[in-house]
Amino acid sequence: MLLVPLAMAGAAAVKAVADRRADGVCHVATRMRDVTLLAGALRDTGAAVDTDQERITAGWADFSAVFSRDAEGIWSAHFDGTDQQRAIEKVSEVDTAYGRLVQQAVLERLREQAPAAGLRLTSETVDDTDAVRMVFEVERERS
Repeated sequence: MLLVPLAMAGAAAVKAVADRRADGVCHVATRMRDVTLLAGALRDTGAAVDTDQERITAGWADFSAVFSRDAEGIWSAHFDGTDQQRAIEKVSEVDTAYGRLVQQAVLERLREQAPAAGLRLTSETVDDTDAVRMVFEVERERS
């Protein structure tokens, strides 16, 4: 099994549809859904973060963003104090951090659930692109 970080998908994981409104606020939509992982990814990019289930406020040294959910549970970021290009770059940076956190969560789940599925993890390696290769062995029932 080979797990490649979501960040490797680059902009595919970020729906970087951005527009700049007349009030100078830049809006960027993202496919990230999990509030805990998103808040963690924001912190990993150096943001001070305040969260609740419907809204996340992130503040970096020179600009801020408010993330809010739409009806489908997808977060949109409304940036203030920066331009469209920097907003898209920041969302891409957050997406990379989010991808790493998703990968870590998946790896933890695989490690935890493998024994119940009759599998034993025999090796795990990480390459220079952060792709993780896990080798499982099927455990045989003893009679």
